[in-house]
Amino acid sequence: KMILPERQTSALFLERFQVEALSVAQLSHPNIVRVLDYGEDNGVPFLVMEYIPGGTLREQTGRPIPYAQAAAILAPVARGLEYIHRRRLVHRDVKPSNILLTETDVPKLSDFGVVQLIEEESPDSQIAAASVGIGTPDYMSPEQVMNQATDFRSDIYSLGVVLFELVTGRKPFNGESSMSIAIQHVTGEFPRPEDFKVQVPPLVSEVMRRAVAKNPADRFANMSQFADALEELARGEK
Repeated sequence: KMILPERQTSALFLERFQVEALSVAQLSHPNIVRVLDYGEDNGVPFLVMEYIPGGTLREQTGRPIPYAQAAAILAPVARGLEYIHRRRLVHRDVKPSNILLTETDVPKLSDFGVVQLIEEESPDSQIAAASVGIGTPDYMSPEQVMNQATDFRSDIYSLGVVLFELVTGRKPFNGESSMSIAIQHVTGEFPRPEDFKVQVPPLVSEVMRRAVAKNPADRFANMSQFADALEELARGEK
């Protein structure tokens, strides 16, 4: 994976890219894509990652799937996020296309570590809300949209949005532009599965509600709690 040329014009960027890449390369978790090497070629930084041949979770969106199946897919991702949060890293761009699947459908989280670096080095002060560099509007937490300080709770929100999309087959918000979608995450009422004619047990709705609360303080206390809840839903327990 290579950084776009317009993102890497300074020697400081290259130096900090190496620091970020080293921190990501030291991660080892069964549900995180491994970074095997990094470097730069003619001033263009790159990462070498393990090849995951099964496509991405995005290819499984667009139609509702049973909540237990959706939870079973995302619980290992939550454990991977729990792992990086304990190392004081935040992904900030959790979405189906960043969840890769092995040939045996083991999910692996990809594309993090350099996200914050790109944002901080960007010369464009207007990059904030709709920039793909710091998140994807369909899955961005309200605090990301507002360009406020973010922590692990932003990842909880984004993973909650992915859970909602898998269960309902639809994204929670739609709009004519990325900005309009992002703003709805701040001001709009987050829909329920029932709003899209998808019936789920009350516990499933409650898990979603906790994950996507507007106020970060109202979400799960940490990713470990969210992972516990997903594992319970995956078992189909009442």
